[in-house]
Amino acid sequence: MNILDKIIAHKKKEVSEKSSLVPVKLLEKSIYFESKVVSMKKYITREDKTGIIAEFKRKSPSKGDININASIEKVSIGYMQAGASALSILTDQEFFGGKNEDLTLVRKFNYCPILRKDFIVDEYQIIEAKSIGADCILLIAAALEPNRLKELAAFARSLGLEVLMEVHDVEELDSAVNECLDLVGVNNRSLKTFEVSLETSFSLVDQIPSDFVKISESGISNPQTLVDLKDAGFDGFLIGENFMKSGRPQQAAYNFIKEYRNLISQKLGITRG
Repeated sequence: MNILDKIIAHKKKEVSEKSSLVPVKLLEKSIYFESKVVSMKKYITREDKTGIIAEFKRKSPSKGDININASIEKVSIGYMQAGASALSILTDQEFFGGKNEDLTLVRKFNYCPILRKDFIVDEYQIIEAKSIGADCILLIAAALEPNRLKELAAFARSLGLEVLMEVHDVEELDSAVNECLDLVGVNNRSLKTFEVSLETSFSLVDQIPSDFVKISESGISNPQTLVDLKDAGFDGFLIGENFMKSGRPQQAAYNFIKEYRNLISQKLGITRG
């Protein structure tokens, strides 16, 4: 059993327990449930934004503890002040050290699109995502049968949420892409082996239909890589570990984004010349 299988097996058990303790009717009473979502796809493609989805992640199965004591309030506000387009908040506790309250706290302090980063296998989690203040959910093609993924995406859409589908190879993309998605992400990190290769993004970008906002995820540690990915056709970039491994993730994001913007300015200057 690989790590993804372990996570999904645990998640199904977790959902069963949670749904018996906190019924859907209670989730629907949340102040966020009727709120209008902030569009992830619009923010990612805004010309005045960087396209960066900055992630808050305390630990991971591959790296262990990354930044256990980081303040989610300071980091999330700092990410947005640094120039991020959106935020990604890990809410899985067992494997990533997150919790639902993290996302709700981020929602309190930030008006921007928030992705609930978790391993969604059931409609209950989508209702839960809306109730805690998320604007967008993640559906992982490697974890769901294509028909099931489409059902969950359609359900999310019915609640007004946007959907980011994550793939790792062309087979997942071809079998799982559907009209209920808003964004398609290419994860450069295999969730089965945790090996990282940016070539995954470069080889898949042209295979993603142009109807979707295209996101490159994981393994991005150099601002020049963003320039190259943007040139290749990506609209957005999910970066977490590169920021979170710093003592001050928000400062790391600021420095990274500043350098990225300088590179873009230089490129435009050369082009104009």
